Parts: sequence; structure tokens; C-alpha cells
Amino acid sequence: MAGIVLVTGGCRSGKSRFALEKANSVGGKKFFLATCPRIDSEMEERIQRHQQERTDWDTIEEELELTSVFDSIPSGSVVLLDCLSLWINNLMYDAKNKNLDLTQDKIKAACTKLGQHILDSKAKHVFIVTNEVGMGLVPENKDGRLYRDLLGICNQTFAFIANEVYFLVSGIPVRIKPSLEINS
Repeated sequence: MAGIVLVTGGCRSGKSRFALEKANSVGGKKFFLATCPRIDSEMEERIQRHQQERTDWDTIEEELELTSVFDSIPSGSVVLLDCLSLWINNLMYDAKNKNLDLTQDKIKAACTKLGQHILDSKAKHVFIVTNEVGMGLVPENKDGRLYRDLLGICNQTFAFIANEVYFLVSGIPVRIKPSLEINS
């Protein structure tokens, strides 16, 4: 059973850097699972820069079908999935293009399925990055509110199954699961 570490926080809070450092600290063949679509030259430059930071990692680019990736991960591997936020965005975009409704129940089911695939995979450790988008203002449009709600359901699902959860604030990690016991 894979050990899961969820790393969340706001945009540019240091989540990916922290997750990469944690993942580099454990042994095993390293796989970086990227969900970011290559949409423009600026994104291409970001992708290239990040790949240069991970020279010892094999990169797998998959925008939608993450469960299939975990079906083929070799035993004892370390996987860094970056990130659930873009995965939810990609699922919303795909559903819109196919004229399908993407509901909280469907996202919960997809996240539960992915979580079970991760737990059942041969990976030793899986580090998952996501954004916390529910701490700001209510988005002004329907799609923005739907994205916030779907990502919130996704994050809750993965936080529940994760062994550890970290919240990054201004580059500082705060461990929120397992919580430290306070003896009175």
C-alpha cells in the first residue's frame, strides 16, 4: 500500500518545491506525474524550467486519465503528482467540450477511484500537490464557483486518505495530519 502525502496551500506558496524536497528524501525510482496542459509558450517555458530541476526524475504527462498511470508504476517507486488543481480544471474543460455535467458526486467518485488506485499501486510513496482555493472570496461566476466546489471535494477526499497533509503558507510548511497530540 502506497503512503500518501498531500501538500496544499495557496498559489506560489512553495507547495511544489516542498513536495519535491520531501519526495527526494526517500529512496526509490522517481516519477513526476504532470497534469499541466501545454497551452502556450509561457507554459512551455515553465515546464522546461521545472523539468531541469528534476533531472533524476522520469516525467509522465497526463491531463485526465491518472488512474491508468498508477496501474503501470513499478514496485517501490516514488511518485509526485503535480497537481490535482489542474486535473480538476482539465476534467471541467473536457466535460464542457463534451457537453457533460460535472457534479460534486462525479468528482467525489473520480477522486475516490484515483485514491484507491494510488493505494493499490506498487508505488512506495506518492506525494500529491493541490491548491487551496476555498479561503478567498466567492468567485463571481458560475464556472469559478463550480471549480472551487469541485476542487474542495477533491481536496477533502485526498486529505482523508492521506497519511500526512501539509499546508504551505509563505513557503512555510505546517503539518496538519497527522496532527500532533497534545498531552494535558
